[in-house]
Order: sequence, then structure tokens, then C-alpha cells
Amino acid sequence: MNRFLYYITFALCFLLSLLPLRLLYFFSDIAWFIIYYIVGYRKKTARTNLLHSFPGKSPKEIRAIEKSFYRHFCDYFFETVKLLNMPASRMKRHFVFKNEELLQYFLKQGKPVILLLGHFGNWEWVTSVTLWIKSGENPVIGQVYRPLRNKVSDRLFLRIRKSFHSVGFNKYDVYREIVKMRKAGKNWLLGFMSDQKPSPNNPHIWVRFLNQDTPVLTGTEKIALHTGAAVCYLDIKKIKRSFYEGKVKLISENPAENREFEITEKYMALLEKTILRNPAGYLWTHNRWKYKKHGL
Repeated sequence: MNRFLYYITFALCFLLSLLPLRLLYFFSDIAWFIIYYIVGYRKKTARTNLLHSFPGKSPKEIRAIEKSFYRHFCDYFFETVKLLNMPASRMKRHFVFKNEELLQYFLKQGKPVILLLGHFGNWEWVTSVTLWIKSGENPVIGQVYRPLRNKVSDRLFLRIRKSFHSVGFNKYDVYREIVKMRKAGKNWLLGFMSDQKPSPNNPHIWVRFLNQDTPVLTGTEKIALHTGAAVCYLDIKKIKRSFYEGKVKLISENPAENREFEITEKYMALLEKTILRNPAGYLWTHNRWKYKKHGL
């Protein structure tokens, strides 16, 4: 049954991907009205997150950010579907990488790279980083993902995330795959989104993030330490509808030289600056602060 539903869903998404972006945005505007005003998808969670993150803003300002977020959220969905039929040349115009030479520098030195980012802008379009890397060493380039509970959605998004020859790594298998790549003599560049809430059993630390005590996963930092990977941050900026810029910023060239959890703390500080620049671009429907400091 799941296989049948997947093929139906994939077919519908592929047909949508054939449409021009301007028409997809027309559907996005319709979806925004339905999701925000009629369905109210996770509106309570989004508003609570915004109120706690920006206590100094008025109710009017909070609602304005909220509405802008839901518009962006709907755009994100249709933009992501477009990846199924997005020419590489056009993709490079819509998502521009800045300072990507830093990534190429490390890869040419034979040094693996961890690229940290958050659920901001259109993080799915970051798979297009493969179009910007010109390393003769042919590194493995991909992203680490958390499997979705819905098997149909999980399979669909994994297919989408393989756009432009990017490789998807299940978060539960990623370290094993890294060991395999090292044994095979392959270098790698992997994108990690470590801003999701950790489960109670995941290693984490607490940081002050967006005016709240926030548990943060530390697994990525441990992978950096074990592999000697350089760690960079991708500062995503939404220029206008369908146009993004991702600037690569160095966090640590040699993780062993950093104090414990310094990399994680720097990452969260950089992500906070990205969000404060344009709050509507962050994923506010995620129940990020479900666990409180005294209860996790």
C-alpha cells in the first residue's frame, strides 16, 4: 500500500515540478490561505515559539512574522517539489553560494568538511552545493537527514534530496558510512542540520538560544572530533521569492583545538543571527522547545 501511495504522490509532485515557478507560487498563495486561515496548521505551536523568542515584540508584530512565515513555508514546499525538474544552470541562479572556495580549499587538502546549517530559508535547495564544488578529488557530497515517520513522505523527500547527485545519509547510519568512506579512501562534505530538538536519550547540551534555554544535539561535534573534519556554517539569506544566498563561514579548521562544545555553541550563535535578520524564514512550526531544562 505504501509503495502504491508513493508512486501516486511522486507522479503528482513530478507533474507539479514541470510547471514554472511563477505558477507554483500562485498555488502557494492559495495553499497559504487554506493552511493559515482554515486549517490553522500548527499555528498554536508557531505562535508560542514566536512569543517566547521575541518577548519584546507587540502582538501585531508577532502576527506579521507569523503570516510571513506561513507564506514562506508554503513557498518552501513548492520550491522543494520543483527540485524534481530544476535545471542545474537555473538552480545556480536561484541559490548562490558565497565563499564556497573555503569548502574547496579543505577538500583539495584531503580534509573532510562538515557544513552546519539550520531549518532556515529553503534548506532543501542546499543540495545544489554539488554544482559549486570543483574538486578534482571527487568527494562524496551529501546531507544527513532524520527519517520521517510517514514512510511515503520519507521516501519522497529522500528522492528529492538526491537532486544534483547529492547523497542522503540516515542520521542513525551516518557514522558507519563515514567509516566506510574513510576505509575506501574517499573524502566527503556533509551537511548537518543540528537545530532539531534532541530526544531524551540523545547527547545534548543546553544553550541560550532565541531567549530560551534550548537543548542542542552534540553528535555532530563528536563526529568532527573523531574525523578531524573542518566545520563550517552556511548562513542562508532569502534575497526575494525563489532567490537565496548561502555564505560559508568557518567555525573550526581543527576541532581538536576547540574546548568542549565550543563548536556547538558557535553554531547556535551563528544560526541565531541568521534568524534575527529575518525571523519569518525559520521553521516555527517545529516544537523545538518541547523539553524544558528541568525535565530532560
